[in-house]
Formats: sequence, C-alpha cells, structure tokens
Amino acid sequence: MIDKLQALEDKYEELAQLIGNPEVIADQTEWKKHVKAHSDLEDVVGVFREFKKATAGLEDAKMMLKDKLDDDFREMVESEAEELAEKVSLLEKELKVLLLPKDPNDEKNVIVEIRAGTGGDEAGLFAGDLFKMYARYAEKKGWRMEVLDAHYTDLGGFKEVIFLIEGKGAYSKLKFESGVHRVQRVPDTEASGRVHTSAATVAVLPEAEEVEVEINPNDIRVDVFCSSGPGGQSVNTTQSAVRITHIPTGIVVSCQDEKSQIKNKDKGMRVLRARLLEKYQEEQQGELANTRKTMVGTGDRSERIRTYNFPQGRVTDHRIGLTLHKLEWVLQGELDEIIEALITTDQAEKLKKVD
Repeated sequence: MIDKLQALEDKYEELAQLIGNPEVIADQTEWKKHVKAHSDLEDVVGVFREFKKATAGLEDAKMMLKDKLDDDFREMVESEAEELAEKVSLLEKELKVLLLPKDPNDEKNVIVEIRAGTGGDEAGLFAGDLFKMYARYAEKKGWRMEVLDAHYTDLGGFKEVIFLIEGKGAYSKLKFESGVHRVQRVPDTEASGRVHTSAATVAVLPEAEEVEVEINPNDIRVDVFCSSGPGGQSVNTTQSAVRITHIPTGIVVSCQDEKSQIKNKDKGMRVLRARLLEKYQEEQQGELANTRKTMVGTGDRSERIRTYNFPQGRVTDHRIGLTLHKLEWVLQGELDEIIEALITTDQAEKLKKVD
C-alpha cells in the first residue's frame, strides 16, 4: 500500500509542475484534464503526508524510549507515542477507504424520479413530501434543483415528479436513495383515525453527458401534445408538452413543465440520456450487478429501503438497521446522518473484499 501511495504522491507533484506551467501545454483540454487529475489526488496525498509525519513521529518516540529517561520525561514520551499510534491507525484506515475504486458517477449531477406507489391519494401526498425533503437537502448543500417534469394529483401531491440536482458529488450522496420508501400515518382523509401504509418509489440516475450517450436522431420519435396541470387543469392550450420515444429500447420520456416545446424537448433528452446510461451500465455489469449483495442493498427500485412512521416519529432504514426518532428533522432535509451511515457501511463492505 505504501508503494502505491508514494507513486500517487509523485504523480501529484508531477501534475503540480505541469499545471503550474500552462504555457507548456498547447491543448487547453489537456491542461484541464491535468487540473482535474491533480484535484482528484489532493485528498489521498494530504492524508498520506499526515500518515508519514505521524509514522515518523512514532518511530522517533520509540527510539527515545530505548534510551535512559527520567520518569516524568518517559511518561510524556509514552503518552505521545500512544497518541501517535492511534493516529497512525486511524489514518491507515482512512487511506484504505481513499484507495477503494471510485464510482465513476460519484461526481455527477443526478436526475431523481419519484413516483406514487400503493396508497392512492395518500401515496401522491407522500411523493410530494419526499420531493420537498430532497429539495431542502439540496438547498442545504448549496446545490441547484430544477424540475424537469411533474404530474400532479387532485390533492396537490404527485403521481410522478422528475427533477435535476446539480452539485459536486450529488450522485455520491444520493445514489443510495433509490428504492421503495414507505410511510405509515393517519391520512387527512381518514375519518376513523386509522394508520395507513403507503409507498412511493425513488430512482436516482447519474446525469449523462452527450458524449457518454450518443443518441441517433433516427432512433427517436417525438410527439407533442397540450400539457395539463394539477387536477387535470390545462397549463396552456399550445402543444408544448413533449413525449420522446427511444425506439430501440422502448424507453418513453414525457416532459411538460415548460411552456416552450424546445425547452421541454431539451429536458426530456436529459432524462432519456440518464435512463439510457443506467441501462447500458447495468448491461455492462451483467452478472456482477445481479449478484452483488451488500448491507446497503442492490439499489433495486422494487426494494423497500426505508419507512417513515409518523405515529412514532421515527425513520428506519431497513438496509442497515438504522432507526432515528427524528422524523420531522429528516423531512426538513436533514439527511446527512442517514446518508453518511449508508456510505460508511458500503465502504466497510468493500474493505472486507479488499482485505
């Protein structure tokens, strides 16, 4: 591991020299590639340097303890050696995590699709609650959110809502949100006060660049129609809504959020590219994707991943057995505790395979 880390530090220094002299690189694209590669190595090199410093300090302390020392000084050196040994151990674990293969999609923006599941109107309202939860989380992270398409229920919830979240590392944080989310509460429409169980599905897709997914114009069919709003009300009488069908795969995307047909088509193509990227990546992973079973789960959309229980004020993530009695807090977008626990569990599972 040390040899690999030293090679990365050497590469980091080499890249620093290159990007420090942009005039020697004629191609601007090449220079930007070097800047990104340098930035990608920054974390691991920083921790490695800390590790080397702590290790050297520990070795010095051990050498000193071999000499004759008065009791007070020996006690001080022993205390310092213990602290440094603990620090070295922690930094070593951190380095192992940093050396794990990176998900190539982690730094990408995401397209999130939320659909009401079982539970009728209550499921639609819950889909709306999930949408607000992710919108608040994105806001807290300083990310930008844009609705790409929405189909409303009569009570103001969503049959379906698709939105884009733009921000550094958005996919790395939100990728474990894919699956079935379940709510247990007394609906406003329930006169007897009985607790109902409803569900909504969430799919988180990395946004695909045009260069990653080339779409042949001859492979798509674009239909236009009049868009409709909440409760079936007409948003406008012009044919601005767009339905895009990718003929080879049968994937259909509709978009009607904008009043402009061109903008709706552009948004629809972004969703289509994301869905095609997901499909192609699943096909490439083949059996590996089907057999991978970690505590975090496979991300399959049919999986029940989390329950939001209103009577008990709790949220339970079933994949890692985490229960928080902070329901309102979570619905306000305070998702870090859950997300970090999922990431930590995923890393631990990957480390087991490496060890």
